[in-house]
Amino acid sequence: MEIINSIVTWVIKKRIHDIDLFRKYPHDVQQELFQNLLHTAKGTEWGKKYGYGDTLSVREFQERVPISTYEDLFPYIERGLKGEQNILWPTKIDWYAKSSGTTNARSKYIPVSPESLEDCHYKGGKDMLSIYVNNYPDTKLFTGKGLSIGGSHRPSEYNAKVSCGDVSAVIMQNLPIWAEAMRTPPLKVALMDKWDEKIEKMVELTVNENVTSMSGVPTWTYLLFKRILEVTGKKDITEVWPNLELFTHGAVAFGPYRQLFKEIIPTDKMHYMEVYNASEGFFGIQDQRDTEDEMLLMLDYGVYYEFIPMDQFEAEQPTTLTLDQVEVGKNYALVISTNAGLWRYKIGDTIRFTSIDPYRIKISGRTKHFINAFGEEVIVENAEEAITRASQQTGAIITNFTAAPVFMESGKRGGHEWLIEFEKAPDNLARFTQVLDETLREINSDYDAKRQQDIALQEPIVHATQPGTFTNWLRHKGKLGGQNKVPRLSNSREYLEEIMQVNGLS
Repeated sequence: MEIINSIVTWVIKKRIHDIDLFRKYPHDVQQELFQNLLHTAKGTEWGKKYGYGDTLSVREFQERVPISTYEDLFPYIERGLKGEQNILWPTKIDWYAKSSGTTNARSKYIPVSPESLEDCHYKGGKDMLSIYVNNYPDTKLFTGKGLSIGGSHRPSEYNAKVSCGDVSAVIMQNLPIWAEAMRTPPLKVALMDKWDEKIEKMVELTVNENVTSMSGVPTWTYLLFKRILEVTGKKDITEVWPNLELFTHGAVAFGPYRQLFKEIIPTDKMHYMEVYNASEGFFGIQDQRDTEDEMLLMLDYGVYYEFIPMDQFEAEQPTTLTLDQVEVGKNYALVISTNAGLWRYKIGDTIRFTSIDPYRIKISGRTKHFINAFGEEVIVENAEEAITRASQQTGAIITNFTAAPVFMESGKRGGHEWLIEFEKAPDNLARFTQVLDETLREINSDYDAKRQQDIALQEPIVHATQPGTFTNWLRHKGKLGGQNKVPRLSNSREYLEEIMQVNGLS
C-alpha cells in the first residue's frame, strides 16, 4: 500500500500546475470558459432563443439573457425530466440531482450533464486531493479507504429512463471502477435510502476497514461516529480508525462543530478541509492549511460566475458584476452559468470575498435564510460566529440549532428565539445567551442598533433542547439522511414552531 500511496500522490499532485494557472490568469480563464459555454450551447433551444451563435460579449449576454430562478427554468427542466434533449444543453442528460439543501417540501431537480459530472464534480474531488497532498506531502491517505455518507437515487417520476437523487448518489453511482475500489462502504450500502438501516450497515461494514479519510455533512457524520462508538465500546474514533487523517466537509459551516470533532477524534494529525460542492456544481476548495472556512474559487470547472451585490438583490433587474469587479469584504448573491445548462441561475447562496489575488471566498449564508424582521439583517455567517464564540466561552458543544424572530405584540418587544441542541451543555446558559447576544452586537451594527436599550429587540431567548430534537423533526418530515440540513435562520416562525411541536416543546 505504501507504493500505491506514493504513486497516487505523485500523479495527483500534477494538477497543481493547472490550479496555479487560473490563480495567475483568473479573468482569461473565465472569459475563455464563457465563450466555450455559449459556443457549445448555441444549437440548443435556449441557445437559439438568445442568439448564442452571435459570439456575444459578456455585456451582450447580460443584456439578452435574464437572471433565472429555479422556477424560471423549471419548465425547461421538466421537459428534460420527461426525456426531451437539447433544450438547455446539447449532450444527453440522464441524471438529475434532487436538491434537498433546505427542508422545503418542494425538491429541485438540477440537470447533471456528462460534462458537469466529469469536468466539475469529479474534477473538484480530484483537485481537493491534489491540494491536500500538496499541503501535506507526507500523507498516508492512499494506504487506506475513504468513507463517504451519501444519499440515494431512483428513477424519475416523470420518466423511468431518467434517474434522480442526491448529488452524492449521482457522483457515487457513476464513479469509475478504480475510484470505487478506494472507498467504503460498498455502493449498495452507500446508496440505501433508509437512513437508520444505512447507519447500522455502515457501522457493520466499516469498523474493520482502514479508513484514512471521510467526507460528509458534519451533523450526520457525527451521528455515525456516535453509533460506531456505541457498537464498538471504544473511547474515541482513533481507537477504531487509527490512520484517519482527513475529514472533508461542506453544506454547513464547520465552526460550531469543530470542538465536537476534536473531542471525538482527539489527535493532532487529523486535518479538516472545507469544500463548496452543491447540486449545481463544485465551486470552492480550502487551499491553505491554517485557514478556516475560506476557499479558493475554482475557475475552470465549466462554471461562469456573476455576482449580485446584496443591495441589488431584490431589484427587478439587478446589477451583476463579473469577477474582475468584486471587492473584498462585501456580500454577493452567486449567479452561475454552467456546463449542465443552468443559465444566469441564482443558486441561492451568498458569498463574501476574503481575497482577490487569488480569489478566495467564504459562504456567508443563503438568500432565503436570514432574520430581518426588525431591520437587523442577521445572516447565517453572523449566527454561526456568535454560536461558536458562545460555545467556546462556556465550554458548550452543539450538534444543531435554528433561530427565528419573536414578533412584537401589544406591550411587548420583539426578539429572536433560538433552539439549540447541545452535545455538552454550557456551564451557564444565561452566560451563553449573553455572549451570543454580545457577539451579534459586535459583528452586526444593524442588530446592535435595534438592541440599544431594547428599542426593538430584547435579549435572545435560548432553549437548550434534548438530544435528538432535530433528528426527530427531520424524520417527521421524511428528510432523514446525509444530504439534508436544518435551516439555521428563518424570517418566519414556521420551522421553529414545527420543531417544537414535533418534540412536544410548545
